[in-house]
Amino acid sequence: MARPLSILIEEMKIRVTINAVMKMDIIEEIMQDPRNKEYTERGCKPILQVSEKAKVLIIGQAPGKKVEESEIPFNDASGVTLRQWMGIDEKTFYSEEIAIMPMDFYYPGKAKTGDLPPRPFVAKSYHKQILAMMPHIQLTILVGNYATSYYLKGMKKKNLTETVRHYQDYLPQYFPIVHPSPLNNIWQKKNPWFKETVVLKLQEEVKKALLSKED
Repeated sequence: MARPLSILIEEMKIRVTINAVMKMDIIEEIMQDPRNKEYTERGCKPILQVSEKAKVLIIGQAPGKKVEESEIPFNDASGVTLRQWMGIDEKTFYSEEIAIMPMDFYYPGKAKTGDLPPRPFVAKSYHKQILAMMPHIQLTILVGNYATSYYLKGMKKKNLTETVRHYQDYLPQYFPIVHPSPLNNIWQKKNPWFKETVVLKLQEEVKKALLSKED
């Protein structure tokens, strides 16, 4: 039997208080959105991590099935790789200094290859007001094609590979990278320059952002 919405929101408040991540009005708005009714009725909570103290923002694709079950963003193989690329440990990754705002706050389902794409309305309806809660962001990491396509409108290269290759063009605000999913291991082998140069620069930019003083 599905738990009432009021109970789900109270559970989310407990998690938010423990992690000190965000105001509850936006969480309640997301959970009460009719377009998310299917998830709320199943007891699923929106997966995101937002703090007014955040200095680095990660905008990814959408939570996977494992993340939906654990309710912890990037609590999967992709998250392990992403933390390695960023050069930070779990404690820092899940601290108030790191924000995570995917293109969809819920697992969209399985496709023939990988997962279904994030639902377009999520970013359009919620990202702007969530970004307004984080005035100290120094660096935004755009993970994968959906995030780069949305936030680099008119500035992307011919494909994601070339966009990532020319990451310098988007600094200091954005840093585009490929998705850290194991499905991209073949891409990484074909493009060794990514780990040899881009990952090293990413670690440098993350470190610089985390060491920066709040405005």
